[in-house]
Amino acid sequence: MSFQPNPGDELIINGTAYVVGRHPAAPGLAYAQAGRQGIVYQLIAKNGAPHEAKALKVFFPKFRIPAMVYQSEHMETYGDIPGLQVCKRDVLTPERNGSLIAEQPDLLYAVLMPWVHGMTWFDCLTDQRQLEASDSLALARALAGIGSAMEQKGLAHCDLSAPNVMLPFFSEVELPEGTSAVELVDVEQMYSTKMDRPDALLAGSPGYAAHRTVHSGLWSAYADRFAGAIIIGEMLGWSDRVVVDKAWGESYFDQHEMQTPCERYFILRKSLEARWGSKVVGLFSRAWDSQDLSSCPTFGEWLVVLNAVTEQEILVEDTETEPAATDTVGVAAVSGTSSEAVSSLATPAPLKAEQAEMLNQAALEQGERGVTDKLFRQARELEQQNKPAAALEVYRSLYHFVEDGSPLHVEVSAAITGLEKQLNPKMPEQPEKSKAWYRSKMFIVTASAAVVLLAAGIPTVSILADQSNQRQIEAAEQEEAVKAAKAAEEKLAAEQEAAQKSLTEKQRQEAEQQAKQQALAAQKQQEEQKKQQALIAQQVKYEAYLAQKEQNKQAAAKLAKQKAYDQQEKYEKYLALKKEQEARAAKEEAARKAAAESEQKRKDAVQARNKENVLQLISLYNKAYASQEGGSTAKAKSFAKRFRALYDSNPSYYRSVGEVGYRASSIYNFLGDTNFRLPKI
Repeated sequence: MSFQPNPGDELIINGTAYVVGRHPAAPGLAYAQAGRQGIVYQLIAKNGAPHEAKALKVFFPKFRIPAMVYQSEHMETYGDIPGLQVCKRDVLTPERNGSLIAEQPDLLYAVLMPWVHGMTWFDCLTDQRQLEASDSLALARALAGIGSAMEQKGLAHCDLSAPNVMLPFFSEVELPEGTSAVELVDVEQMYSTKMDRPDALLAGSPGYAAHRTVHSGLWSAYADRFAGAIIIGEMLGWSDRVVVDKAWGESYFDQHEMQTPCERYFILRKSLEARWGSKVVGLFSRAWDSQDLSSCPTFGEWLVVLNAVTEQEILVEDTETEPAATDTVGVAAVSGTSSEAVSSLATPAPLKAEQAEMLNQAALEQGERGVTDKLFRQARELEQQNKPAAALEVYRSLYHFVEDGSPLHVEVSAAITGLEKQLNPKMPEQPEKSKAWYRSKMFIVTASAAVVLLAAGIPTVSILADQSNQRQIEAAEQEEAVKAAKAAEEKLAAEQEAAQKSLTEKQRQEAEQQAKQQALAAQKQQEEQKKQQALIAQQVKYEAYLAQKEQNKQAAAKLAKQKAYDQQEKYEKYLALKKEQEARAAKEEAARKAAAESEQKRKDAVQARNKENVLQLISLYNKAYASQEGGSTAKAKSFAKRFRALYDSNPSYYRSVGEVGYRASSIYNFLGDTNFRLPKI
């Protein structure tokens, strides 16, 4: 684009003199803002107030459309709608601005309109400037009011995004009373039943376009509803530091997250509900889950709900509130993350109340049945992959969704109990030594004595038996009792030895099991440490990427500034060369004029001399005639020769003057024959 004015350059448009404004951050450059269709320059009227500045939008060649004149004539009627003052516009045409366009061809079909003071919503987002709750509500109400007024007239902006939403609310220039807090710019794509469909349609801006329509052009009465809901949500959420810090960058949402159950959506949704109530979050959720643009809430619905919020109900941000967080496992499960990702992120800790609440909200929004089925399948997959810790966390997430007493509730409870036992087994108690009555030494001694007493008390059949035989019988019985007691003692020792061996073997097995568990715990701890290190490395890499991005941004800004300086230097050289050429041309023009004047003087002198010669020729002829009539032929012949000599000096001229040619013919006849009588003329 060859139109690159310098600050202070003068332009005369429709009889009014303007000067190009200076950029507040770079006084050596013109105050300009680049858009997707062209560049807007600030023009300041020489005799106007600062708030009366104009904007000159110079379109790129692709968007210089003659139908812009017809479109602007229809837009003029919408300029009285609050927030649409840029519709009051004049288009520069060859008929009205031919001389200016001849000097600057890039101004063909350029648009002159009011300059909107203040920052853009894009500036507020990228600066991460947190708003007061009252300011957030005022901006959201203003945008909803503009959208409602446009909908009532069948209008739609069709490219509603952060760069196209201006905020005179934060203007440093004193504005007239009644100025709208929000203004819309870049209205060339505006929809109206009275205007023709644009040749080139825009598909919406990243971060504000519904993903179901992002690949098709937007030009309908419903085109602003989804983007408007996102911007209103941003404005209301921008009074919450947690939301501000979580923003993606040039918009709160990344385009790939649009209409998905992402973490940013849950954070913004929770903030809207906590600060502005269930009706606001209900409208936002309707837009987020909509299948088409016509299903989104109207701006009128937004305006009714926002007007119902009183100043007393505005919640002041609690400085002690911790940043909102979402449970990693729950979010992964709801958003359809793979089981491997769930395993790598899960940590064996109970869900927090806030996380459970967020998962409940996700279930309500996506459909309770779909969420529970997805969580249950993922938990089963994790069990099959021998990842009990991750499976336990997913079961715990699922536990909050199922109905108490239902078959799924019983199954999930059993799975949680089983996994907890598997991950935290109880140590078996040390078995006590058996103290069975038949194994004690006291019993053996007592039994031996009882046997002896029993033997002593056995009745005899024959009282008359020999005393020696009786003693032999008693000795034999006593010996058998001792043998029985010894056998019982040996059996008891063998049993005790076997029990000791069994106990030792069991203790060995328990020690091995404990060692295995400790090894598994150590391995798990190492894996957790590796995961933490991987996360730290990823964070470092991301921070390095952000630093490189910032460095590239600064380099690009420096390059753009250098380019501007180079262009300025080139323009100054061009002006010097032009001035030199103009001086040379002026000098050549002066020389040409002098030569022309000299030639004209010469011609005037020749003309005057010719006139004198005509008089002399007439006089010589009369003298020759008079001499012939007086009888002096020689004298008449002398006058005739002088006539002929003077006549022959410029015959073509003298022949055309009166009767001089006739006189010359008579003189020639006389000189040829002196008897020829000269006629009286």
